[in-house]
Amino acid sequence: MLQLAWLTDLHLNFLTESQIIAFLEQVNAHPADAVVISGDLTDSTHLEHTLTLFHHHIQKPVYFVCGNHDYYNASIEAIRATIPAWIMPLSNLTWLTKSEVIEIAPNTALIGHDGWADGRFGDFENSTMMLNDYFLIEELSYIFPEERLEKLHALGDECAAHFQAHLPTALDQYPHVIVVTHVPPFREACVHGDQISDEDALPHFASRAPGEVLCAMAERYPDRRITVLCGHTHSPCDLMILPNLRVIAGHAVYSEPKIQHPVLELT
Repeated sequence: MLQLAWLTDLHLNFLTESQIIAFLEQVNAHPADAVVISGDLTDSTHLEHTLTLFHHHIQKPVYFVCGNHDYYNASIEAIRATIPAWIMPLSNLTWLTKSEVIEIAPNTALIGHDGWADGRFGDFENSTMMLNDYFLIEELSYIFPEERLEKLHALGDECAAHFQAHLPTALDQYPHVIVVTHVPPFREACVHGDQISDEDALPHFASRAPGEVLCAMAERYPDRRITVLCGHTHSPCDLMILPNLRVIAGHAVYSEPKIQHPVLELT
């Protein structure tokens, strides 16, 4: 049986290069047949080099989406325009955001999108929380809250549209579809410690629009399974949203990258 190793919220810019290489060699030694990453590999200034290190030190397919930190000190538009050129010579790397349906086992497909917290959960208008995103990412920095919320809506809608476009194709063909995104697409999966995040934090740590698409697809295909892998909150969560829709959020600690559990078995 094939295995898929899952990584999330690595924040490798907090490590030395020798520490990064040691971690990547640990991942390479894992018996998994492929690796998937649900965002926050590093920051924009280190992203190209980090992807190159993945290519050189992991001799198996690596599928990834980016998280908000991967765009720090840059523009979302600029980095997204550049990633395809960066990974073109890196034959084992696939950026899911610009991919469609990928078969990773005879009965299992993979799709993904970076995603973004879309401000639709919680109380954005009265939230006092200010993420570093709102200072370090060009499209979101130093603008009025109303304009920022409009941009967050658009980023969430972009992710939802990607799933709307590609999930039917995947579910028509495969009994099990793994969906990878950075931000939890359900309120219940956006936890801090062992509690669902409060109204102040939810607008910045969960994304409603993609979750609505995922629920609709799970209901449309009741005999298919969807497993969602996400990160962003750094707090673990594993729950069933619907009988055939499971969401797993990873656990992360800065400077301590790890292989997440469970390692998924693929049929």
